[in-house]
Amino acid sequence: MLSPTQEGRPEALRDALLVLAGLPDESPALPAHLRTIVALSAAVVAPVDFASVTVLAAEGPRTEASSADAADEIDLAQYAEDAGPCLEAVRSARTVGVPDVAGVVVWPGFRDVAWRYGVRASLSIPLFAGSGAPVAGLNLYSRDVTAMRQLIQRVESCYAGDSAASARLDAGSEQLLAGLTEALRCRDLVQRALGVLMDRENVAAGPAYRRLVDATTAGTSLTGTASAILRQHLS
Repeated sequence: MLSPTQEGRPEALRDALLVLAGLPDESPALPAHLRTIVALSAAVVAPVDFASVTVLAAEGPRTEASSADAADEIDLAQYAEDAGPCLEAVRSARTVGVPDVAGVVVWPGFRDVAWRYGVRASLSIPLFAGSGAPVAGLNLYSRDVTAMRQLIQRVESCYAGDSAASARLDAGSEQLLAGLTEALRCRDLVQRALGVLMDRENVAAGPAYRRLVDATTAGTSLTGTASAILRQHLS
């Protein structure tokens, strides 16, 4: 977890996303960590007015944390229809940007409630922990169409692996992008280590992931163990 001092820095958002990427999916620290990411996103990413995080549970989707009642209501409208950008992001493992809420046709419940709260654009981002599968969807809601459109484009490029230079955004948005970029690199590192374990020990992905978790000291990052496995493999 991040300290109160760390949470006061824009860089804390980058750090929080990077730490999340190295947590086991079932870590008891995961819910609190998601709450930290929501609070930081709403506090430091300039285009964002409200933020929330959606998780999928056996009883159905729920909002694990939100920065405002408006975010809760917009999420609930999507759960009621079992459709919307927040659900699509976590189910499909891809970013879902809505640059113009007024033009949404496929998710009328989302559109109507978002509009009622002044939200004109949104972005839902799949968040990954150690296994590489989405553990949540970060929902960013904005009243500023222009600024949000720029953020949507940058985040979509990040997830597509496009590192081409473009105009800088506000400091908080840049920290979000830095954190997502580094988290995706960590996911790639862990997946490569899992591939080594699967090949070396002749096991499927699930057992390989369990062995990686078991080999990692509690409270430390899976990425450190993954790096050690890859170094050993290449030596």
